Amino acid sequence: MNQRIRNCAAAAALLLTAMTASATNYTAILTGPQESPPNTSPAIGAAVVKFDPATHVLEVDVAFSGLLGPTTASHIHCCTTSPHAGTAGIATETPTFGGFPMGVTNGAYTNTYNTALAASWNPIFLSSHGGTTAGAESAFAAGLASGEAYLNIHSSLYPSGEIRGFLTAAPVPEPAMFGMLGLGVPAVLLMARRRKTSA
Repeated sequence: MNQRIRNCAAAAALLLTAMTASATNYTAILTGPQESPPNTSPAIGAAVVKFDPATHVLEVDVAFSGLLGPTTASHIHCCTTSPHAGTAGIATETPTFGGFPMGVTNGAYTNTYNTALAASWNPIFLSSHGGTTAGAESAFAAGLASGEAYLNIHSSLYPSGEIRGFLTAAPVPEPAMFGMLGLGVPAVLLMARRRKTSA
């Protein structure tokens, strides 16, 4: 009986390792000067995006503070023609991430998408990559890996985007990082902004 439990535990550990082996974490700090065209918004944001094309899972965690206008949309754009530069069409669902906080200047957002579903993608992005979710996943994974995808937040004052950041591969975040992306991040971001203002 104990051997069976150990075998099950070992199998579960192997499965968990196999499930997470193909997942990659990407992070970004979102600011106005990184927008295109750049702007002088004092707002700041942080994002952690985890994508696993093998299991069709896209996890998005975002926190932001100090927008000059209330939020109108947020999504991931892909793929620019040069790494960490330029603009691209929207890759993820439109007109915005489902459930993203609208009409606010500070907030946090967490959602998980099944990228095997067409609804997780912008229909234009899906169509331009063979019309299949597999084609969209492949293009999206390539764009993320090459630094050609960015997450931005649009506001009423900056309809084309108030803050953005290019997603960069990062090690698996510590559990504290995920906790920080909950209620704590807006406070952390606000403290960072205050520190910058007083400097």
